[in-house]
Amino acid sequence: MADITRRFGWRHVRSAPTAHIRHHKRGRLAHDGPGASFWFRPLTAALSEVPVDDRELAMAFHARTADFQDVTVQATVTYRISDPAEAAARLDFSVHPDTGVWRGAPLEQIATLLTETAQQHTLDVLARTPLAAALVDGVSAVRERVAAGLAAEPRLPATGIDLVAVRVVAIRPEAEVERALRTPAREQIQQEADRSVYERRAVAVERERAIAENELASRIELARREEQLVDQRGTNARREAEEKSAADGVRTEAEASRTVRLAAAEAEAARSTGAARAEAQAAWLRAHGDVDPRTLHALAATRLAENLPRIDSLTLSPDVLTGLLARLGRPEAGTEAVE
Repeated sequence: MADITRRFGWRHVRSAPTAHIRHHKRGRLAHDGPGASFWFRPLTAALSEVPVDDRELAMAFHARTADFQDVTVQATVTYRISDPAEAAARLDFSVHPDTGVWRGAPLEQIATLLTETAQQHTLDVLARTPLAAALVDGVSAVRERVAAGLAAEPRLPATGIDLVAVRVVAIRPEAEVERALRTPAREQIQQEADRSVYERRAVAVERERAIAENELASRIELARREEQLVDQRGTNARREAEEKSAADGVRTEAEASRTVRLAAAEAEAARSTGAARAEAQAAWLRAHGDVDPRTLHALAATRLAENLPRIDSLTLSPDVLTGLLARLGRPEAGTEAVE
């Protein structure tokens, strides 16, 4: 919208660089160009403001596919007015000299022209395309067909409009149909997920089985080694018992041999001692055989006296004393008795 100020019956207009201003004064073109700024009298001036920047037109319309399914098409058309003179001559771009506001709705007319043209070509494409194909490849097909149709539309260049770009954002079916179409895919995804879960469980079970087998094999190996250990311990015990028995036998034989030698030595010593005693006794007897009996009696009395216990007092009765004196008074009888 142009910026218009008022001063004492005059008007001053100033437009943006993206707006093309056409000023007619008394039917003649006085000013023509983008970003213009000038003074004018409102009673003799006719102003037109044509935007020359790129414009984005968003559109959404319904269509029906070949299998009679309703879809919604969302698209965007970018255009620009390349010939402001043609556009101002074909459409009402005139502005009020006091406010600078368009008297009509030229951009709405352009939007209607573009929307109806694009919708016509879109309907033509989707009417021959099934829903599944439209959802998969319909965006590119509709975009190409709309771009070609708008480029071939004769009213656009006649109005001074150039097509810049066409974009088809989405083609969406109705909510119920979309849910129905999503169901098989969701089920397939769920099946894939379930299969993955089952595979993970199978792998887990296989790993658990492998672990259990390894543990069982370890236990079997441990039992086998324990059996070997028990056998080795038994072997060692038997060997130890045999060694101990052999050692005991050697020790017993040594002790028996030593005992035999000791017994033989003791017997030999006893024989030697007996022989010596016998020889001494014989010598003693031989020595005493040649001695006077009275001497022997004296020696016997002396030996008896040495072996008698201590006598503190001795009482001799008359009978004993009489017999002793009588015996001593008869030495021949005693000698005979000794002999």
